[in-house]
Amino acid sequence: RIPGTVGLPLPLSSMRIVDDHDRVVESLKIGHIQVSGENVFCGYWRKEAQNKQSFTSDGFFRTGDLGQQAESGYISIVGRAKDIVITGGLNVYPKEVESVINKLEGIKESAIVGVPHPDFGEAVIAVVIEKEGVSLRAQDVILKLKQNIADYKVPKHVLFIKSLPRNAMGKVQKNTLRDTCKHLF
Repeated sequence: RIPGTVGLPLPLSSMRIVDDHDRVVESLKIGHIQVSGENVFCGYWRKEAQNKQSFTSDGFFRTGDLGQQAESGYISIVGRAKDIVITGGLNVYPKEVESVINKLEGIKESAIVGVPHPDFGEAVIAVVIEKEGVSLRAQDVILKLKQNIADYKVPKHVLFIKSLPRNAMGKVQKNTLRDTCKHLF
């Protein structure tokens, strides 16, 4: 096991990481994770249009995950393709920024989303839950982040809430957060 990775592809399955045009990328490059094999379902029941979008012409399933593969073959998932924030033409992977924010003193949990912005296309927004008894200011969070990550990844706005919206599986519903924050700019 290697921390930060999900391991190697399963036996009798194939996995590849590709660009937006289904071309395999080099090791350590971030791309779309695709899988195939006997253990991968063969399609959605009676949904030909969805099957056409979800599977490549050579039978690989588009998982919707973004990841990278080390030269050792170990795979790291860096986020979901639909959650990526493109600000000023640059890609921001929410998981990367969340991991930095979550290490800051006084922060219990965070979620990063992109919302429409007139100048940048999208702006990075941090939705943060403070630890009990802590009172933070957005400017302080932003200043601390500027010391640790590239400027284009630093949130343009920090919103404090009591809890993150979650689905039945416990996954943060980023679409709900995007809808809540979409009018900030």
